[in-house]
Amino acid sequence: MINPSLNIPQGQFLEMDNKFKAFISGFGGGKTWVGCAALAKHFWENPKINAGYFAPTYPHIRDIFYETMEEVAFEWGLNLDIKESNKEVHFYEGRIYRGTTICRSMDKPASIVGFKIGHAMVDEIDILNQDKATLAWRKIIARMRYNKPGLRNGIDVTTTPEGFKFVYEQFVKQPRTKASLQKMYGLIQASTYDNEKNLPPDYIESLFESYPKQLIEAYINGEFVNLTSGAVYVDFDNKLNHTNEVAKEGEPLHIGMDFNVLKMAAVVYVLRENKMYAVDELTEVRDTPTMARLIKERFEGHAIKIYPDASGQNTSSKSASESDLSILREHGFSLVVDSSNPRVKDRVMATEAMLLNGKGERRLLVNTNRCPKFTEGLEQQVYDKHGEPDKSSGVDHVNDAGTYPIVKLFPIVKKKAQRIRLPIF
Repeated sequence: MINPSLNIPQGQFLEMDNKFKAFISGFGGGKTWVGCAALAKHFWENPKINAGYFAPTYPHIRDIFYETMEEVAFEWGLNLDIKESNKEVHFYEGRIYRGTTICRSMDKPASIVGFKIGHAMVDEIDILNQDKATLAWRKIIARMRYNKPGLRNGIDVTTTPEGFKFVYEQFVKQPRTKASLQKMYGLIQASTYDNEKNLPPDYIESLFESYPKQLIEAYINGEFVNLTSGAVYVDFDNKLNHTNEVAKEGEPLHIGMDFNVLKMAAVVYVLRENKMYAVDELTEVRDTPTMARLIKERFEGHAIKIYPDASGQNTSSKSASESDLSILREHGFSLVVDSSNPRVKDRVMATEAMLLNGKGERRLLVNTNRCPKFTEGLEQQVYDKHGEPDKSSGVDHVNDAGTYPIVKLFPIVKKKAQRIRLPIF
């Protein structure tokens, strides 16, 4: 069996003999790579014993697993025949068949039926909600049915920590409280720095620039941190994020807007040198025609782009025959809107990264004197019992309005870590 060079945590992971083991790391930490290496190792040691690969979505299988598995197989002296239509990957040593990896999406746990495997790789399971992850885990365990002397019938989990979710419960909390599970479960926590030699020179720096400070521990150091309790915008500081700036004459304006009867809200931004300045707000506005009229009157002479709530494509409360978006267009505004709103998590993360990123930069500045409601919203909104931003306090409307432009103009895009292939001696 070929033993390609791995970083230290990856090597330790492959040597673990626990039935269930997890490799937890930040972005670019080599999670999928080491999981694929474990699959290659399995087929060298257990020919013709099929394995399974389980991802949060089918696109994840196509875009991440197939490509990574091809690179890993090359290093391990194996050839692949990828059957995309069947979601299968066949492994060969030259022309000698070694086994098949069956690929399934955990987004539909009911599809994990009708086959048996002797090894499994479960990738990014913490992306799923707790209930779906638990159901998928049970379905996968039920597939581990090969009866061969010495076969571990084990499951490898590779994921970025997404708070205290499934992996923390299964691999940390339960083994801590049940001695019988301690030998069965094993865990490696690795940092992006551990895999630095295989990453582009600017990869880690770009993470510090793109992600909010409190997520660096999770997304670079691979630590479990609480992402869904307490204040939503924990890094907002009404002094450090304050500005006295106002819109200059004729300066282009970017306005986020949320639609609610009698409680319409809008936050007005200007962009300067890669920073966003919240310079004005309109809150408690009656309806869309009133909001459109107020914007035209207050900001005459400015080029205006509006980033509205996508639900405004539905029928307006003002008129059963037209939508809020069509009303805005009729007033001559340019709209930036998709068919649906971005995920709440994406809006929160993008906003937090602008409030304070991992490099200590604050690129979202608020004129707290002219935007008192937006300031109040950033200070006061908390997570509810379901881990979602609370909507019962009344500050959610202005926060929604204020974050729509941010996620469109400064989205957090996961930078793919292209592994640098090293020569094998």
